[in-house]
Amino acid sequence: MVRVLLPHKWAAALEMVQPIERKPSPDFSSTRKWTTLWWVFDMIHGMSNALKNVLVTGCSSGIGRCIALGLNQAGYRVIATARKEQDLGELSELGVETLALELRDTRSIQSCMAAVTERTGGQLFGLVNNAAFAQPGAVEDLRREVLRDQFEVNVFGTQEITNRVIPLMRPQNYGRIVHIGSILGRVSMAFRGAYCASKYALEGLADTQRQELQGSGLSVSLIEPGPISSQFRDNAMSAFDRNIVVTGSAHRGNYDELSQILAGGDGRSPAFAKRPEAVLSKVKKALESHSPKARYYVTTPAYLMAGMKRVLPTGVLDRILRRASGMR
Repeated sequence: MVRVLLPHKWAAALEMVQPIERKPSPDFSSTRKWTTLWWVFDMIHGMSNALKNVLVTGCSSGIGRCIALGLNQAGYRVIATARKEQDLGELSELGVETLALELRDTRSIQSCMAAVTERTGGQLFGLVNNAAFAQPGAVEDLRREVLRDQFEVNVFGTQEITNRVIPLMRPQNYGRIVHIGSILGRVSMAFRGAYCASKYALEGLADTQRQELQGSGLSVSLIEPGPISSQFRDNAMSAFDRNIVVTGSAHRGNYDELSQILAGGDGRSPAFAKRPEAVLSKVKKALESHSPKARYYVTTPAYLMAGMKRVLPTGVLDRILRRASGMR
């Protein structure tokens, strides 16, 4: 009937129209699990930072203090740790919650974690492992107890507190573990053997634990800075003076150059060093990204050294690094 009432060309066009074949509705049962997981993740990610408890170690100065204050300003509930009462008092005056922590002492780690659990009700969003120090000196000049002390703080204590944090995070099905490593955990330099070895060890543990935590909702990220303007070099110089016997060392001539580098008198560090805020920026990315990276490089030298490690022959890289280390 309709065709009779329409002009001829419209009627012909209607005759050419084929009925639309409806496709069956997709079966969402196979994707329901992933949809639910993304909904939970978005809910967690959208939480107010004030509800995100983050434990930061090594906050007495430099990078650690910057991270603690920066995250606190961003709205996170930060619990900052340090060894000395004076440093804890200064952080408290700046509005940051504090706890005493000595990574060389298991009892101190236990006490700290008991307090963290009590304060947070067992709800911990993130752990930022920043506490570390550098012990300079040629490898052959390192006494066993000196090398052991480097590992007690940078590796053993750091991994112990990480392992005590994970049981709090597992029931939540989420959590961020961020290690402040170093580009010297990927590239070695002369007279920094103890520190390099400790950071290589931390990298190995972090890479392994990231695989082991796959599917748990917990992530492990490494921040790998190059030179950063802080008191780190001053502390390294103190460790050098305290533990390395220069008299009689085969490397005595090189130690003069090393002392200048640690004191910042070599004229090279200002051109390459960045402020601690550069590390804070990468920590925030590791905490807030939907899909945090395994590694974040900080400073141009860190990118360059990582790239050179991949492409240069070992002998060529050694010559470059020896010169950068101040070897004669």
